[in-house]
Amino acid sequence: MPDLPAMPDGAHASHIAQLESEAEALRVELEETNQGVLALYAELDNQAEQLRQASDLKSRFLSYMSHEFRTPLGSILSIASLLSDELDGPLSPEQHKQVAFVSGAARELSDMVDDLLDLAKIEAGRITISPAWFDMFDLFSALRGMFRPIVDATAVDLIFEEPVGLPRLYGDDKKLAQILRNFISNSLKFTQRGHVRVSARLENDHEVRFAVSDTGIGIPAELHDTLFEDFSQIDSPLQKRLRGTGLGLSLCKRFAALLGGRVGVLSEPGVGSTFYVIIPLAMAQDTADEG
Repeated sequence: MPDLPAMPDGAHASHIAQLESEAEALRVELEETNQGVLALYAELDNQAEQLRQASDLKSRFLSYMSHEFRTPLGSILSIASLLSDELDGPLSPEQHKQVAFVSGAARELSDMVDDLLDLAKIEAGRITISPAWFDMFDLFSALRGMFRPIVDATAVDLIFEEPVGLPRLYGDDKKLAQILRNFISNSLKFTQRGHVRVSARLENDHEVRFAVSDTGIGIPAELHDTLFEDFSQIDSPLQKRLRGTGLGLSLCKRFAALLGGRVGVLSEPGVGSTFYVIIPLAMAQDTADEG
């Protein structure tokens, strides 16, 4: 093979200089890119810190506000109860109606405060999960007794199906009861006639499904995905009469996640709704520790 002609010294030096110039330009470009990336990381870290501080501030505000409301609301409820019992003298039918209105409004506000306080605790990571073995018969019995005064004053039947053949569960029965209380309360609010039915059955070998079904107004399918978001409410004539924070279902979703489970809804307008929570038969130990 014939030898390639040698590059003249001047051309060789010029080629090397060009390569060095291109390498230097590339190094400068990479350095600028690295500086840009570092600046971007710093900005993201700064924004993340600002978001964390804002979240902490919101949680502290909600907690402080909730605690400040609890005392006067408790006093209002106590005074309303004393007036209703006529300990200081008889009341007229109209006065009884007014006291009942005050008492009902105070209870609604108290429920809102409880929801806000729970939200603040969850966002601050201060919710404690206390798992233990419990029986569903006891859980249903407690819920039945809790709602009996409300059901007695309505035309809606509250039915608890006997949980036959289900084992004892290992979990936080108080958090589960809070989820079911919210489901039942919502169903009673949006059911003017018919029934609300509470049931439990095995979902599979390691999970159990608790469901609250009603014959209420139902919910359009396009709203199902947003029901469990913070401050989500149904736009209906009943909702306009029934005040609330729109936090109840969101808290149910968060409590279910803490229990290692999940929530969901099946509903059709004019037919009724079924809200359900699926939790493990036994909570994983690491899930309990995280609470």
